[in-house]
Order: sequence, then C-alpha cells, then structure tokens
Amino acid sequence: MSRFILITADPEFERKVRGATAGMSGSLQWFQADYLPEGPRDILSQLLGEPPEVLILGPGLNIEDSLKLASLMDLQFPEVSVVLAATQTAELVLGAMRAGVRDILDPSTDADGIRVMVERACLSAAGRRRGLAPSSAEGALNGTGGRVIAVMSPKGGVGKTTVATNLAVGLGRIAPMGVVIVDLDLQFGDVASGLLLDPERTITDAVLGPASEDSMVLKTYLTVHPASVYALCAPRNPVEMDRISSAHVTRLLEQLRHEFQYVVIDTAPGLGEHVLAALENATDAVWVCGMDIPSIRGLRTGLQILDELQLLPQHRHVVLNMADHKSGLALKDVEATIGVPVDVAIPRSRTLPYSTNKGVPLLQDGTRDAAVKGLRLLVDRFRPNWEDRSHKQVHRRAVVR
Repeated sequence: MSRFILITADPEFERKVRGATAGMSGSLQWFQADYLPEGPRDILSQLLGEPPEVLILGPGLNIEDSLKLASLMDLQFPEVSVVLAATQTAELVLGAMRAGVRDILDPSTDADGIRVMVERACLSAAGRRRGLAPSSAEGALNGTGGRVIAVMSPKGGVGKTTVATNLAVGLGRIAPMGVVIVDLDLQFGDVASGLLLDPERTITDAVLGPASEDSMVLKTYLTVHPASVYALCAPRNPVEMDRISSAHVTRLLEQLRHEFQYVVIDTAPGLGEHVLAALENATDAVWVCGMDIPSIRGLRTGLQILDELQLLPQHRHVVLNMADHKSGLALKDVEATIGVPVDVAIPRSRTLPYSTNKGVPLLQDGTRDAAVKGLRLLVDRFRPNWEDRSHKQVHRRAVVR
C-alpha cells in the first residue's frame, strides 16, 4: 500500500518529499502531472489496498482545482489528510481551511520541514481512523482535551523557562507533534531564545488575527521545533502585552487543548491577570522554586493566595531547582516552609544554564548531567496512567506547617 501520494510535475519537489518520507514506514507514489483528475476516486482507483494516509498536492497545480479536490477528499475520504504545497496568503489559508486541507507547505521547505509536516498529517489521519477528532491525542486526561501544564513561579530567576522548555522537549518524545509550548511571559519571554527559534508569528498574531476564530489557522501560526514540538512565542515588543487580555489567553488555551495532547505554558513571574487566566484553564501546575529564602517564601505565599482564590489546578508538581546542600538549607526545611512536599529536586548544574544559553535544552542534546535525572522524573509524571502506578517517593514525609 502507498502510504503517501504526491501529485506534481516538479521533480525537485518530488526528490525532497521522497527524502523526507524515506525513513518512515510505507511507500510514496508519485503522479507526475500538472493537472488534477475530476475526483478522489480517479486517484485511488489506481492504488492497491486501503486509501493512503496523506495526499500531497505539489507545486505547479492550479490552486482552485487543488482546493476543489481537497473538498471532495474531505467529504468522501475524510481519513486521508491533504497537504497543499503553495505559497501562503491570507486568502489561501481561509480557502484551504474551508476545503479541509490539513496543512499548507511552502514549496521551498527543506526535507526536514516536509517530514515534520507529513508526520503531523499522519497523526491527523490516524486520529480520524480511530473515530476521534484530529486533536484528540492518546493519553489526554479526559474527553475534553489534553493536559494544560502551567509552569509557575512567584519569583523570577529560578530557572522556570529552563524547566518549561525541557519539559516540552521531554514530552515531545512521549507524544511527537502532540506538544505545544506557549510563552505567556508577554513582556520578557525567553522561550524563543531557549529553543533557538526565530518565529515568523507570535502570540499577538495568534490571539488578535483570524487564528483566534479557527484552530487550523492557529496551527499555521505555530513554530515547529526539531524536537517534534510546537512553540508559540512571546511578542517581539513588550508593549504588545497591553493588547492581550485574559479573555484572549482563555480562548487560546481552549483552542490548543483540543489540538494537542500537552500544552506547556511558561508563565510570567508573579500572579498577573494572564497568569491567573492560565491557571483557570490548567489541569496541572508545576511550581518551580530555587534554593533561596525569597524564592521559597514567595512560593508559600503564592500557594496560599491561590488556595484562597480556589485557583489551584487539580494536579500539583513542586520542583526544587538548583538544589544544593551547600546553600545552608535542607530539603526538609524547604518543605516545612512551603507546606507541601517537593516532588522533584533538580541538583545545581553548570551544564543546565549553558544549555539554555545556547538554545538547546538538556533533554534534547543528550548531555550526561546530574540535572537530567530530575528533569526526566518531571517528564515521567505526565506519562499516561502515571498516577495508576506505584510511586514510593511521591510524597516522602508529612510536612508540618
């Protein structure tokens, strides 16, 4: 069975697509043509076995004919994902959305970029075959969508972004192309630099443009990271924060949780309106504090305030970053102060800040470091059915306030 079908007269584009799909299971069948048949059955009748998973309409084809064929494919064979290779315009995005096109691929994209998009289209096709929405990934908490994980810290400078980016990359191995990290530090967000990304669009574009009305358009606004995750980065200009309301944040997270298995939010320090909006929509909160008195007290105060406001998410994960017995504090001192157990302790590491500075998370480059174990333990807490397993050290001791 041909898993991928490509229609184009462009041999160079065919070469890139063939290279992109070479390491994937299934074969590619190429129809070298600059025109399209009347309907999907004219294509599928030339194949053996089940319909393919992905149909790629390459460059050189008439756009109107491509959208017409995509519409018919969506109606007659909805389990087949259609990818259109064409230069994006606002009109094309809307037309493709209405026609049921899964993604729009720039013809100049290299083989790696094509592979990412094809993998995403395959996941969508698999979801449809299971009778699920394309966004309903395996391992979601329930039928309402994926897990929304807010990475929090009342104080800055404790490595919150480093934890968030490593968590997203680690989850990307559990659910490739099923993870998106959102930079909600709207003034001074560092997710883009922490992941070595240069995004074309930011969260401002996502909440103020047509993407706010349609999830397919929103996906075209996301930036793809090599670790098989997506990113929605902070505004380029801190002034743009004033244009984004808490209602915008709520709407954005509602869209994303129905499209991804995991939504990781790197929040701003403190408890501003955008952070509170994130907490209202979060299923999990990862609380990050450092091995210093101001950070620990700030976490205790933050937990108390949110408990009074009834804004604490259902699942809590406390991370002690830069843990060091030479700091003069012991783990039991930290737990006694904040009033809850520490779930994951990440030891102080010279490699961790270096990896952040070069834009390659520690869980991506495979470096051996003491901090890797702690980061992996954090990622493991979000594996499907993790809570059903036996964990001897989830909460090691009763903590006295």
